[in-house]
Amino acid sequence: MLLHRSYAVVDDVYFYLWTGHGMNCNSVVLANVLPGAQPHILVDPGMTSTGMGERPLDALAEAMAADGLRIEDVGLVFGTHSHPDHYQAVDEVVKRTGAAVALSRAEDEFLRGAGGAFFGSFGKGSPTTRPSLLVEDGNLPVDSGSPSGIEVIVAPGHTPGCACLLLRDAGVLVSGDVVFPGSIGRMDFPGGSTSQMKRSIERLSALDIEYILPGHSSPSAPILAGRDNVARNFQMVRMFF
Repeated sequence: MLLHRSYAVVDDVYFYLWTGHGMNCNSVVLANVLPGAQPHILVDPGMTSTGMGERPLDALAEAMAADGLRIEDVGLVFGTHSHPDHYQAVDEVVKRTGAAVALSRAEDEFLRGAGGAFFGSFGKGSPTTRPSLLVEDGNLPVDSGSPSGIEVIVAPGHTPGCACLLLRDAGVLVSGDVVFPGSIGRMDFPGGSTSQMKRSIERLSALDIEYILPGHSSPSAPILAGRDNVARNFQMVRMFF
């Protein structure tokens, strides 16, 4: 059964819409951006299994393979944040690939406290893999082959260390659970903050963005495409505050 729908957004940027019934997230692959034999960055690996008997990580690997991408060629896993539906599969990805792992510094601190305890609410154990790369605002410290690099924007509100990735040259924002089509991430989970989310939305809305690739969406509105649509979406989500 098809559990991910693939979208080639721009060259070497693949968006994988989760279409299953259980808890899981959308994933993004930035292909062929790292030097060496494992050139792909996987953003938000999701879950290994759901309560509905689905195997999201295996399904993601199959969807990647259909695009000519091997999950074994992932050299870096980037977590937009540490909630189980986005990050629980990180141990399994590292087991399969030996990939490095990146989180924002604030999110790593959260994961080692209340964020780690949050996994128990979903019947999952907290990941044992520690990030080898703790990031702040600024270019992701990897040799991406892009003149402007891949920019990290720490945007708290959903969690204390939520982080987005901006591909400035392509106008692509990987937004995680900060902003969705017509909505924003929940702020009532541990570590959520309405005031921080408002500041994050204002900051992101000032960027020159052509595409928003969200952590959750629907087949009818999987991504936001076009600067006018992106701007209208930010105008809409400001109504939450």
